Amino acid sequence: MTRNDLAPPAEAGREAIQNAVDTTLILRLASAVEQLTAVQNASDLELRCFTPEEAARILGKTENWVVENIQARRIPFTYVGKSPRLTAEHIRWIRAQGEVLPHKYAKPIAA
Repeated sequence: MTRNDLAPPAEAGREAIQNAVDTTLILRLASAVEQLTAVQNASDLELRCFTPEEAARILGKTENWVVENIQARRIPFTYVGKSPRLTAEHIRWIRAQGEVLPHKYAKPIAA
C-alpha cells in the first residue's frame, strides 16, 4: 500500500471544498435572517400588549403590584377585551415616573 492509495481522489477534494463553501453560505444566510428577524421583533414590541405578569417581569415588580396599580388607576394601561394590558409606551412611562433626579441644591460630588 502506498501513500497514493491512502490519499482521497482529486474529486473528493473538490467535493470537500464545495461542502465548505456551501456551509459558509448557509451560515451567512442564517446570520442575515437572524438580523432581519431582530429588526422585525423590535418593531413588533411597540405594537405588542403585555399582560400584567409580563409587564411585572420587565419592571422588576410583582404581578400583584402591577394589578393593584391598574385597579387603583395609578399607572396607564389599556383593555384588550376585558383584560388589562400594558404597551411598551406604558412601561416606559412607569419607569420614567420612578426616576429621581438630583436636587439642584444638592452637594456636588467630590472630584
